[in-house]
Amino acid sequence: MGPLRLLAASCLLAASCLLAMSRCKTVRYRTDEEGAPGTVIGTLADEMPVKAPGEMSFRLMRQFSNSSLVRVREEDGQLSIGEAGLDRERLCGQAPQCVLAFDVVSCWRERYRLVHVELEVRDINDNAPRFPRAQMTLEVSESAAPGTRLPLEVAVDEDVGSNSIQSFQVSLNSHFGVEAQTRADGARCADLVLLQELDRERQPSYTLELVAKDGGSPARSGTATVHVRVLDANDNSPTFARGSVTVELPEDAPPGSLLLDLDADDPDEGPNGEVVYAFGSQVPPEARRLFRLDPRSGRLTLEAAVDYERTRTYELDVRAQDRGASPRAATCTVIVRLADVNDNAPRISISALRGAGSAAGVAYVSEAAASESFVALVSASDRDSGANGQVRCSLRGHDHFALQRAYEDSYMIVTTAALDRERIPEYNLTVVAEDLGSPPFKTVRQYTVRVSDENDNAPLFAKPLYEVAVPENNPPGAYITTVVARDPDLGHNGKVTYRLLETQVMGAPISTYVSVDPATGAIYALRTFNYEILKQLDLRIQATDGGSPQLSSSTLVKVRMVDQNDNPPVIIHPVLTNGSVEIGVSSKTSRDSLVAQIKARDADDGANAELTFAFLEEPQQDLFTINPSTGDIVLRGDLSEELGQLFKVILTVTDNGRPPLATTATVNFLVTATAPSSIQEVAKPSSWEGKALQWDIPLIVIIVLAGSCTLLLVAIITIATTCNRRKKGNEIKNNTSLKEQIDISHLEKGRQEDSSPRGNMFEGFAAAPSFGKEPAPPVAIWKGHSFNTISGREAEKFSGKDSGKGDSDFNDSDSDISGEALKKDLITHMQNGLWACTAECKILGHSDRCWSPSCGRANPHPSPHPSAPLSTFCKSTSLPRDPLRRDNFYQAQLPKTVGLQSVYEKVLHRDFDRTITLLSPPRPARLPDLQEIGVPLYPASSTRYLGPQTDTTEKV
Repeated sequence: MGPLRLLAASCLLAASCLLAMSRCKTVRYRTDEEGAPGTVIGTLADEMPVKAPGEMSFRLMRQFSNSSLVRVREEDGQLSIGEAGLDRERLCGQAPQCVLAFDVVSCWRERYRLVHVELEVRDINDNAPRFPRAQMTLEVSESAAPGTRLPLEVAVDEDVGSNSIQSFQVSLNSHFGVEAQTRADGARCADLVLLQELDRERQPSYTLELVAKDGGSPARSGTATVHVRVLDANDNSPTFARGSVTVELPEDAPPGSLLLDLDADDPDEGPNGEVVYAFGSQVPPEARRLFRLDPRSGRLTLEAAVDYERTRTYELDVRAQDRGASPRAATCTVIVRLADVNDNAPRISISALRGAGSAAGVAYVSEAAASESFVALVSASDRDSGANGQVRCSLRGHDHFALQRAYEDSYMIVTTAALDRERIPEYNLTVVAEDLGSPPFKTVRQYTVRVSDENDNAPLFAKPLYEVAVPENNPPGAYITTVVARDPDLGHNGKVTYRLLETQVMGAPISTYVSVDPATGAIYALRTFNYEILKQLDLRIQATDGGSPQLSSSTLVKVRMVDQNDNPPVIIHPVLTNGSVEIGVSSKTSRDSLVAQIKARDADDGANAELTFAFLEEPQQDLFTINPSTGDIVLRGDLSEELGQLFKVILTVTDNGRPPLATTATVNFLVTATAPSSIQEVAKPSSWEGKALQWDIPLIVIIVLAGSCTLLLVAIITIATTCNRRKKGNEIKNNTSLKEQIDISHLEKGRQEDSSPRGNMFEGFAAAPSFGKEPAPPVAIWKGHSFNTISGREAEKFSGKDSGKGDSDFNDSDSDISGEALKKDLITHMQNGLWACTAECKILGHSDRCWSPSCGRANPHPSPHPSAPLSTFCKSTSLPRDPLRRDNFYQAQLPKTVGLQSVYEKVLHRDFDRTITLLSPPRPARLPDLQEIGVPLYPASSTRYLGPQTDTTEKV
């Protein structure tokens, strides 16, 4: 029995905890007003039956819109004062108790529970009493009897309870005192009481200081000055039948309703007996707006509609005063109590979780929410009182939701079963609130609950198995098929992506055969399929959604290759040689005997591999026939007299494809004298006569390309060898020609014959009108420390036209039809020697540097002739830009033509860096503004060295 009792007690405790969790819990806290922001009020996690702070979360309901007053920490539900602070007077006014109520939802393991929080804001003495006016004036007759009360204006203190006004004091005097009292609405007020008779002639007025004190600690106070004026005596004062009257007024009374007919009696005659009525100074402005007092008749009527739910009691002080010279007055208190009627319909407020994305009139709940999960809070209220203010609520619409009472007139909408968004995504509920009045009032409110999506559905393919046929010989990238998977979830939970599960096909990854579009599921071929190699390809495609965690499913796709008629038949027996075969047939073979059997095969399948045999040309005299199906060749005639004869037929083997493919062969039947054998054929190579050779085209192309490359290589080697030999021969020729052809005495003779200075040593050459066919004497050129010669025949290679390449700087020959300018430039250039040329000029042509003068330096080979004025130039020196200054320099610009280049190759010496002596005019020469230029001046000589001279009519 002991274990059973323990088990029963444990079950009862668990059931009690679940029952406590399924209902709303009310938690009450207290705090003082004006607390500093961030002050901790309490922690909701400490009030929960399950102590699991790390697993719980707390959210403030949307119903409590002003979150700046109280903040809720999500981790443990800690309540603290918000940034705006708590001011009891601002929140609750003069209400005796200030309670701030709000709701918090706690979440623990996907179960939502409501926590109702009531926060009492306690008053502190932070406000001092104050009077409406700092100066008050009262009038009293000198004949007033002791004990007469003079009402004072009501002082105001915004605090409540003991912190409100508790006592009044008046400055010390012998005639007046003060007495405090509590009004019907709970406010404290004071009356000035006459203590002894007054004598106007002795003292016509009094000035008193009135002090109002509250009961706080420390106490606060407010003061006002009261001026009392003593009036002359009037024998009688008006009197009311009763000093206090109470009136009951229904709150739905129409304006103009009579409340009371006041009557004050004054026995005096004349003006001293005429009474007028007015509200006293203590009647608030709100009461003066709602009620009207006739000053003549004293009738008290309703001026405007009153509301029981706003103010339930009004206290009116009515003052009756005669019209004598020294008027006397009397006061009557009228208390108006309002009676409640059922004039307000219930109000419904529905609030969802704060921050859950809920809009007005819409709540969201997860489809993974457990049963009895909190959805929304329904608050019903009625401003009426009693039975008129009692409200009953009900929920209609769907049995998946129910209404549970949370506290007082608040209810919770909770789930009663598991939800499935894919089946019912939205619920339309109706909340009905009805009071208990007579007749009852009813309020109906529509509310929508939307089920939020959870990733609870895996993608589902339309078919578990896809079978598709693809013709072979497809191009790479060909479309195969599309697989489609649907996911009923929303957003990322329903976004499906596809991928190919990797496997091996014939030793290669399947991803090298096909590809899958991850967005659409389209499958494409990556290579050309061959039915004869691969007849079927099995793929497995996986579809995955974008939820967390991801869910996936897969399907099988069988790709079957469809055979195409892409292979012609092949004759395998007998073996063909160059497309023909020779079969020996005995002359003794009998009629209808089997001569040979043709066997062929086709790599295709089905009808594409069904073969038909036939002879294109029937043998002479129909000697041989072939079976179209089997390929058997049968002898139909007599060969006894055909010994040695050769019968030639064309055999064709055709498949049944579309279009059909065929193979042909030549069959030669040779009639022999050998005895016939049983199905024995003798196959010999047929004669090559009249047969065209069957060439291998790729092999021919390879042979041609190889031969071409070999010839090109041989040509390059030959040209390089020839150029090298010519170069060496030119060097040897140039070195030996100087000794054989230069005659120094000739040069000296020419120097003596020409006594006048000339700037050009080849003027005779330039003046020659044409070139003859006869060989001309060689021309000697001084280059460096030796002479080089050029034959006159080389001049025929010069071109009188510009090269057209734009490399002529000036003296362009296109503008000189006679070609004289070209010849003159050439001779001048030969005199200057193209000193800047290098070895590359022979191959690439001359550059601008070639035309610059050479830098002067010491000549290791002294000249045997007298010195002349010399000008030395650096290689980097260029001619001045000013054409007027060019008279002092030698120009060496020549058009770069092919003809001239050949001359340069023969004229120029390899030693380009040697000093060259140029013949200069008999006047000083100077290059202004140029560096690295030395211009030594020498005295002019009467003789000049010009080289050998020839007759002007001699052709060079």
